[in-house]
Amino acid sequence: MSYEAFAEYYDALMSDVDYDARVSYLDRLIRSVKPAAKLLVDLACGTGSLTVKLAAKGYDVIGTDISEEMLTRAREKSDGSILFLCQSLQELDMYGTIDAFVCTLDSLNHLPDRGEVVRALERVALFLEPDGVFVFDMNTLYKHERVLGDNCFVYENEQVLCVWQNENAGCGKVHIALDFFEEQADGRYERYTEDFDETAYSLTETEEMLRQAGLRLLNVYDDMTFDPPREDSQRLVFVAVKAGDTTEGRE
Repeated sequence: MSYEAFAEYYDALMSDVDYDARVSYLDRLIRSVKPAAKLLVDLACGTGSLTVKLAAKGYDVIGTDISEEMLTRAREKSDGSILFLCQSLQELDMYGTIDAFVCTLDSLNHLPDRGEVVRALERVALFLEPDGVFVFDMNTLYKHERVLGDNCFVYENEQVLCVWQNENAGCGKVHIALDFFEEQADGRYERYTEDFDETAYSLTETEEMLRQAGLRLLNVYDDMTFDPPREDSQRLVFVAVKAGDTTEGRE
């Protein structure tokens, strides 16, 4: 996936995300494990909306993303204090160890298969401080099978009309096709297309992938809460530490 067209319209399509609330939530999760966390990496940071708010929260933030188009928009939002690096999750390369990693809004679901997820988790484990924390979220099997499924959604705002078509490919995988229609000055509509797959995993599979990568699951919550997962949870939030870290969950 190039993300070129997606980068153009990403912020418009994500306008309903309460980034302030999500940053407060992430901060509480991070501080519950590592109260003095300072250096933070926002993985797959996209256009940087969350990244800049994490920096405003007091963290020294690095943002990474595979899309240079996304990062161009992220840099425009920053005051220059944030380092943005064009890196894939599987090829993450930091200059030293990191207090906290976050990876939000289903980014890990975009990786093509379980092996690639483990590769990404291994890179996080490699650069995570021994007492550091990794907070990430993932779409659930329930969402992929019952909500996305073979359904089609239409989003429209002043900037663009987006037609979102899903195809359930089985085994937790959904093929997603996004068609963007932008009105031109002469009244014609220009069409741009992105398509990609997302794969969801069971809680047991996710915990096993963390174990393979040298990480340990500390807590898992229904999204934006401190409640345990439900059968109909659409997104789960995971809190992980390095294997061997004796930190106990505090929430």
